[in-house]
Amino acid sequence: MAIMSLRGYAAHRGVALSAVQKAIKSGRIATLPDGRIDPDRADIDWERNTTRHAPAVTPRGQEEDGEVFGASQYTKARAVREHYQARLSKIEYEERVAKLVPKDEVQVAAFNKFRQFRDHMLNIPDRVAAMVAAETEAAKCYEILAIEIRRALNEFADANG
Repeated sequence: MAIMSLRGYAAHRGVALSAVQKAIKSGRIATLPDGRIDPDRADIDWERNTTRHAPAVTPRGQEEDGEVFGASQYTKARAVREHYQARLSKIEYEERVAKLVPKDEVQVAAFNKFRQFRDHMLNIPDRVAAMVAAETEAAKCYEILAIEIRRALNEFADANG
């Protein structure tokens, strides 16, 4: 075979130029006095002086699909991220079509409704005190109170139904 340049020999071996330069620097292959390479001699030296490493061990369960460790971890992490992005997008969509209301607004509205209910319940004694005082029968007092409490509860249910 013809004498080659370093780049030509790298192409011949199918390696990077830096791999050839490293092999020369470490003494695994030799160059001719003019700096070029005899490929026949260099191939023999390369094979003899290069230590073969055992093939990389792939994590269990990944041999069949050829994935490198880390790639599957990235894929899983990305899938989780995409899942949560989809959920957030759904929430944003539902807010925009008025299916969802912000939590703070719901809390304020609930607080106001229950404050009105509480005030209405606390006003029952003011409304019925004179009627209850005029009654001498316990059953009649009970009936007056029960009617007022039922009315307050029904008004609350009707206003929020």
